[in-house]
Amino acid sequence: MSLRFLLLVTLLFSLSSTYSQERRTAKFGEPTESELAMNIYEKDTTAAAVVLYEQGYYYYDAVGDYIKLIKEVHRKIKVFNSKSFEYGTVEIPLFSLDGTREKVKNLNAWTYNGNTKTRVTSDAVFITSDPGIGTVCKVVFPNVSNGSIIEYVYKIESPFLFNFYGWHFQSDLPKIYSEFLFKIPIEYQFENVLYGKHPLYLNISQVTDDCLQTKFNTMIIACPITLYAMIDIPAFNEEDYMLSSKNYISRVEFEPKELFAVSGWSKSKKFTKEWKDVDKFIRKGEMGRQLKNSKYFKENLPDSILAKTNALEKAKAIYSFIQNHYTWNGTFYSSETEVKDAFDDKKGSIPEINLSLINALEAAGLDAKLMLLSTRQNGLPTTLYPVMTKFNYTIAVLKIADQTYLLDATDKQAPFGVIPFHALNVQGRVMDFKKGSYWLPIEPFKQNIYYVNAQITATTDGDFTGKVSQASYGYIGLKKRSLIEEKTLDTYIKTEGNDKAGVEIQDYQVADLNSIEKPLKENYSVLIAPETVGDKVILYPFFNKTYISENPFKLKERNYPIDFGFPFTNTYLLSIDLGSVYEVEQLPQSRSIKLPGEDGECSVTYISEGNKIKIRFNMKLNEYRFPPAAYQSLKEYFGTMITILKKESIILKKL
Repeated sequence: MSLRFLLLVTLLFSLSSTYSQERRTAKFGEPTESELAMNIYEKDTTAAAVVLYEQGYYYYDAVGDYIKLIKEVHRKIKVFNSKSFEYGTVEIPLFSLDGTREKVKNLNAWTYNGNTKTRVTSDAVFITSDPGIGTVCKVVFPNVSNGSIIEYVYKIESPFLFNFYGWHFQSDLPKIYSEFLFKIPIEYQFENVLYGKHPLYLNISQVTDDCLQTKFNTMIIACPITLYAMIDIPAFNEEDYMLSSKNYISRVEFEPKELFAVSGWSKSKKFTKEWKDVDKFIRKGEMGRQLKNSKYFKENLPDSILAKTNALEKAKAIYSFIQNHYTWNGTFYSSETEVKDAFDDKKGSIPEINLSLINALEAAGLDAKLMLLSTRQNGLPTTLYPVMTKFNYTIAVLKIADQTYLLDATDKQAPFGVIPFHALNVQGRVMDFKKGSYWLPIEPFKQNIYYVNAQITATTDGDFTGKVSQASYGYIGLKKRSLIEEKTLDTYIKTEGNDKAGVEIQDYQVADLNSIEKPLKENYSVLIAPETVGDKVILYPFFNKTYISENPFKLKERNYPIDFGFPFTNTYLLSIDLGSVYEVEQLPQSRSIKLPGEDGECSVTYISEGNKIKIRFNMKLNEYRFPPAAYQSLKEYFGTMITILKKESIILKKL
């Protein structure tokens, strides 16, 4: 650590002492007696480990003939449950581009078990590639057991000056203290934004004149230096039906605005612009150029499609043509391939396929435009100013009369107007090059229905046999078709046919599998052996595989919004013929439960007439996004639904 850095730290430390809160420090290689003796974290007694202390320090410095972005990290973790602890191997992501990547320097790591110290040796540190991360440096700690402390420091030298990223104060481990120190020359301008609910414990800034001296002159560049710190940070736990944790986790992010020239080192470059600048950049750039191929696609569209006079029918035919023509190559980002070449190859990336779709729609005289969006796991794009790195996906927006359709031709199982679930992320930016781009809500397809009709009859031996027909619409049908495509039809049928004990499914058939504009239909025969308890016969009427099989809301309270992605309806109609075998002794109670504001309703009706029972179950979720305050209502709603479907039985008596 340089003398200059120590002076800066001293300066900030003296500043922090003027506040009621004081900055905390830790010396690498010297865990305290209290840390070694610690056997539980009182503020989260279920935690497998706790981060005792961590510090990040990001700054720019001259390295040889170049300015580099330097990232120094120090982290110390106490382990309580080594079997549940997943950080015995630490992964350090390294950004790479065009054969150049960031480098890890000065890595030093130890495991402490009481007075025993074990150093991480060089053969336990290696560079590898992870599909979900990219290039990564993995550090494997030895002898990690209950009570261990692992500690490590490292420095990253990055040639990518814009790659400042940020700092995550919150993670899936609780933290006692986390601080982030950053020093950016005034010539390098960034927007920094704090996310999450956890408050800052320290927020201190100071300008220092002793920041960065270039090789080519004696000018010493001034820098603002800032310290952010948080204490007692709870672990972030993923919850069902939520958007990306990136939207909620407590962190600071940086987006480059402008990098001015530092004499003799680089050229000025402006990153953050107004939307009108972005519109112009995209229109004149590669993506805009690829949108000027409508003539080519008009020549390659079948005459039968172009001859259609109904705009919606023509649009559906073009969508189907592009969808069936292309095979997605698995990449989200465009290559340097021309859309015309991709069309000839019959494969392409997300942008190449959907840019082809837009060209084809425009060739047919339809109003289609490009939408930039961020996928659900990528986080919500900021609306404060244009941040192009937040967008990682492209779809088409089609307007016919007063209707707007969102289209993505990359998924061969997706009907017209049903974009993939991962693209349902609140809003996207429509690139209208004539009137200016604008935000448009990403509304999902509405008719998502799971419908089941079953007729079963009691046999003389006391079992029940019958027929079941199912139909799945919209996103529910899309999910099933995708599962069949992934698993094969035979595997899917085996999975569907082995759901419950006492229920045997035979003659399983799937209809309209390849007719994606129709609901997916499933038909099968069923044999049910009811339970017998003494002289009572117990029949659980909802024997089929239900769309939702358990209450997804089990926590005491919810801290984050709930997002189902789309509204949906489940309907089950059952007819039970008891014949001369049984009579009804007790039926469950008919009832209903509603969510506030007509957001949803769940009802079940049991009717016994002679020797027949008719049951109707209907569940509607009209809204699909809810604030945390709605959690208890949703928890009760789904709890009641699962009780009806899984726990309530019909009690019969043999005649």
